[in-house]
Amino acid sequence: MTTNSSVQVSVLGLGAMGSALADALVKAGYATTVWNRSPEKADDLVAQGAEAAATAGDAVRASGLVITCLLDHASVHKVLDPLSRDLAGRTLINVTTTSPAESRELAAWAAHAGVTYLDGGIMAVPQMIGQPGSSLLYSGSADAFHQYKPLLDLWGTSTYFGTDAGLASLYDLALLAGMYVMFAGFMHGAAMVAPAGVTAGEFAALATPWLTAMTGAFQGFAAVIDGGDYAVEGQQSLHFSNLSSLLAASSDQGISTDVVAMVQRLIQRQIDAGHGEEGFARIIESIKQPG
Repeated sequence: MTTNSSVQVSVLGLGAMGSALADALVKAGYATTVWNRSPEKADDLVAQGAEAAATAGDAVRASGLVITCLLDHASVHKVLDPLSRDLAGRTLINVTTTSPAESRELAAWAAHAGVTYLDGGIMAVPQMIGQPGSSLLYSGSADAFHQYKPLLDLWGTSTYFGTDAGLASLYDLALLAGMYVMFAGFMHGAAMVAPAGVTAGEFAALATPWLTAMTGAFQGFAAVIDGGDYAVEGQQSLHFSNLSSLLAASSDQGISTDVVAMVQRLIQRQIDAGHGEEGFARIIESIKQPG
């Protein structure tokens, strides 16, 4: 295990998220070197005690632990490919949003360069870093995760998913999928009531407790899915879940039906396949096997 007095860390990338991560490190007393392509973004961190590196290479050479929080997968390679020799023997924690395949590719690249690699997915917005509710997912090197866990825990709850470097990204993007579809559903509802003079704020006041309560159904759906029996008693049948009335009401309000029509298509495919009496959880089969 390490302490803040024994770790030198460099953060490459000072966008809103990278700056939040570096800020937490500086405030915790870590010897932190920062680099960004636009150097002025380091000014506030330097005022708090960070060291600004003139180049990415200088930042890498300054620390045994290098954290990248850049724009995308291509950006990571653009910055680090010329520095592979400098990185050799160091630990790289990449929290740039990447796909599982990209994360695995970076892990292979790092292994070839003699770099210990840990991949991370951040389940938080910058303002949440270090606050309750912030969660970060990791996969890749178990040694790196356990060695630097006190540092990682500064940012939020740290969860390790194993040595497959793509798993953190897979969980990250799967969770984001649920979030974005939920957000789209809220937007659809707000658009439905808007022609009646209802503000989005008024609708949100009703939607928040309702949707929060509905997340309690996740475990029940999960039990059915894992059990593989969609005919379990007590479920709402797909016939009963038909969204025709919702689609009609949306059209009557003069809004797009795209969000709800997507769910209706998933339902209808299972009904057409003869599963209309089975439970709503069965739509996962429509998702697993795209039409």
